Amino acid sequence: MKVLLTGAWTMIATAWRLNPRKTALAVVLMTAGAVAAPLLAAALGWMTREVVAGTPGRAVLAGVAVAVSAVLVLALAHFAHLAYYELSELAELDFDERVIEVSNGSAGIEHHERAEDADTWTVLRQEGRQFRTGLEALLNGVGLVLAVVLTAVLLAVQNPLLLLLPVAAVPPLLAGRVAERVLDRARTATAEPTRAALNLFHLATSARLAGELRVSGVRDELRARHDRLWSRATRGLWRAHLTATWVRAAGQVVFALAYIGGVLLVVRDAIAGRRGVGDVVLVIVLAAQVNQQVATAVALLQDLQRMAGAYRRLTEVTASVTGPATAAPLHAPPARLRDGIDLAGVAFTYPGTDVPVLRDVDLHLPAGATVAIVGENGAGKSTLVKLLCGFYRPSAGRILVDGADLRGMAVDEWRARIAAGFQDFVRYEFTARHVVGLGDLPRLSSEPAVRAALARAGAAGVPDDLPDGLSTPLGKSYADGAELSGGQWQKLALGRAMMREAPLLLVLDEPTSALDPEAEHVLFQRYADHAKRVAGRTGGITVFVSHRFSTVRMADLIIVVGGGRVVETGDHAALTARGGLYAELFALQAKAYS
Repeated sequence: MKVLLTGAWTMIATAWRLNPRKTALAVVLMTAGAVAAPLLAAALGWMTREVVAGTPGRAVLAGVAVAVSAVLVLALAHFAHLAYYELSELAELDFDERVIEVSNGSAGIEHHERAEDADTWTVLRQEGRQFRTGLEALLNGVGLVLAVVLTAVLLAVQNPLLLLLPVAAVPPLLAGRVAERVLDRARTATAEPTRAALNLFHLATSARLAGELRVSGVRDELRARHDRLWSRATRGLWRAHLTATWVRAAGQVVFALAYIGGVLLVVRDAIAGRRGVGDVVLVIVLAAQVNQQVATAVALLQDLQRMAGAYRRLTEVTASVTGPATAAPLHAPPARLRDGIDLAGVAFTYPGTDVPVLRDVDLHLPAGATVAIVGENGAGKSTLVKLLCGFYRPSAGRILVDGADLRGMAVDEWRARIAAGFQDFVRYEFTARHVVGLGDLPRLSSEPAVRAALARAGAAGVPDDLPDGLSTPLGKSYADGAELSGGQWQKLALGRAMMREAPLLLVLDEPTSALDPEAEHVLFQRYADHAKRVAGRTGGITVFVSHRFSTVRMADLIIVVGGGRVVETGDHAALTARGGLYAELFALQAKAYS
């Protein structure tokens, strides 16, 4: 009940914050429409009595009251709909914005990689679309409470025993709550197969992947897997809905018995002469309304519980993402690196696992150096980069920037002094200018800055191939959007990484996977030249990860990672002379290209 009340309060507070006038209008109209229903029953009873008594004047007056009440019942809810429909759209947008804010509201990214949070995110993406139903249920609920009170008063006037009719509504309400809990657990339990099925649907309908799917002939395999996953999710939901239906039916049977008893009670009084025909009509109509009120209450409770559950999940995931309040940062990033970045005894284990990815890492990255990180897949290269970027905190040890612990820096200030390009880059469907300019938001729309960044990334010619140059919208979100090749998208991403002209740390985590070896070599030569210029201005360090050893040989310092440890460090000449893992991997790759 606490979750339900909290969710209801959150919904009405959200609606009020978004538009107080429309919220007040919707509440008034919905409440008046709901109260008009029992007044309609009273007017029908009055009209029947006057007709039976043979008083035409009063009968006509009662008929007018019936007509007015009927119009209010039918019309007010419709006009309220006009108000809360817009409110619900605004509230859905607000809910989505809160989900986006929470998703991106932490310094780290561990909540995106924790398996236990994946189901919560899946349900949140789905439930945000239900706000209109939830808000309608809440507004109806406010009027329903008043309608139930008025109905109870009218019934009590006829016979105090008829007050048991609203009491008989309690079992259906309780049954509705139990049923919704069953469904809520089922939605969570089936989130994983639902998510996997949606992923397969995306793969099977993606224009970018269509070629590979056809060449590999996996259409039937994807359809079969999609069918199995949906069948698994559907079976779980079907069983839950069946159970919920039986639970609700049991509650409705209790009320049905009370309804029949109430009608028989009034009919008996009428036969005995204690009540008139008008009273019988009144009770029958009120009893029917109570039945409708109960059914409405059960449905409203279900919708309210669903949205309350969504807000509860959002609150829980917000708490898990933001965590406890952290101490104020002790120091800001230096304006210039004098010594460099040190990793002292660094170890790291991903949340939810117990196997360290990195262990006992001791490194010194000199200021102004170009550093290459190499190693086999799964060696821990990308994890090392994530720690340098502040996506995670080390499980043990420290990362020092000119002797200052990175934990003591404001992460946003540190990120403002770094630049990065990743293998899994984002394909922003904006104009080409903004796709690149996002790398340095203060200069988002600056064409000179964007062109300079593209030149540093070896991508100056990409805008020339676009219909409207840098003003061309990219991607399928636009009817006239230009679609790029994988290499063109990657070059724009590299340009985005080069927007910040003088970072303290430039990280390039296999950002050239879509380029051929020769193009990558030329590009990294550009990076090395740019790194020297940056080093002269800020002492900045350029760190790049690559599988191509012909590229990394130009680095000042090469770090060889294997099995979660730093195996070797040195420049190309020293490492090849040493005859260790680096020399072995370099020889193998050189042989493959020969």
